[in-house]
Amino acid sequence: MVFVKGALPGEVVGVRTDRVTKQFAEATVVDVVDPSEWRTTPPCPEVANGCGGCDWQHAVPGYQSELRRAVVADAMRRIGKFPSEGPGAVAILAGPELPTEGYRTVLRAAVDDARAGFRRDRSHALVAGERCLVAHPLAEELLIDGRYPGADEVRILVGARTGDRMVVVRSAEPDADVSGVSVPDDVVVVTAAELRRGRLAFIHEEILGRRLRVSAGSFFQCRPDGAEVLVSLVGGALRDHHGERPVETLLDAYAGVGLFSATLAEGLAARARPSRIIAVESNPSSAADARHNLAAGGYRAQVVEDQVERWPCEPIDAVVADPSRRGLQRAGVDALAATGAATLVLVSCDPAALARDARLLVERGYRCDRVTVVDLFGHTSHVEAVSVFVRER
Repeated sequence: MVFVKGALPGEVVGVRTDRVTKQFAEATVVDVVDPSEWRTTPPCPEVANGCGGCDWQHAVPGYQSELRRAVVADAMRRIGKFPSEGPGAVAILAGPELPTEGYRTVLRAAVDDARAGFRRDRSHALVAGERCLVAHPLAEELLIDGRYPGADEVRILVGARTGDRMVVVRSAEPDADVSGVSVPDDVVVVTAAELRRGRLAFIHEEILGRRLRVSAGSFFQCRPDGAEVLVSLVGGALRDHHGERPVETLLDAYAGVGLFSATLAEGLAARARPSRIIAVESNPSSAADARHNLAAGGYRAQVVEDQVERWPCEPIDAVVADPSRRGLQRAGVDALAATGAATLVLVSCDPAALARDARLLVERGYRCDRVTVVDLFGHTSHVEAVSVFVRER
């Protein structure tokens, strides 16, 4: 099997081979001989300048959604061993359409000679452009116009609905002087060294009317509208499989800052809202944010700062799990299955990990009801998916 970067299905292209293993090869398009009807000129001029930040700008946005569904379907068939049709096949659905420009509220950029930018494709060289098609305007200003002397990397976080802005400045040299950072006065500037010494720095974002704190060391979704789609899909799964029956206890596994714990109840019928929430999160910064956000929302919640795999499980009615890119893996699946939850909703950011987790969950007595692919990252090959599993035995 050969994976060709820059090609679309059905095209005839000339390629350069980049990597060969026993299982597969990787190549890059160098010439398009017979283009697809879905190919387009990349709308951002920085692609022509070499920026490697967006790898799917050559495909029209509507077709990008189809490609993501195809990637998930292929992973479920090849890795998860699910049939494409017939008994045991899994429905791969498309989520709602989201804007593909000006959406990203979280950016990680390299810094060279005080300028921030993205790497060239397959290179460490920096492209410090004059615009960024996918960055939210509040973040784009800090990426393009900000200056970060002494830094090697900057993480930009903004609240699209609150106006809060923060930059986290990192340097390979622990004592590097980054005092010359130049950004607008409303921006919170914090260094990695300050975070290690215990400084608390954060922004706020609003999701479904809830004001959530997101600290510099915490993970959060890259766009508020996308976060709301994820919450809606998770809530819809609970409604479908619990109806008006209450979800007495909800486990929010890999809870982050409490995105799902703090907002899910708003989308559920009053009688179906969890009477008890357990949020398990191993990152100390995220766990502290979850405690703050759940307390501010008035929820009866317990935040456990620990790894899900080590959490002493107890009977649970429903689970929502949003693990890192590596997925649940066997230890995570075993821990969640041991709760006996009737419904498990899995949020995945890697198709291969999703397929492996889905197969493991089926082996532990769950049926994969459906997978919905969400276009959180327009113009990139990044895939986000929400999968619903129902306990059968």
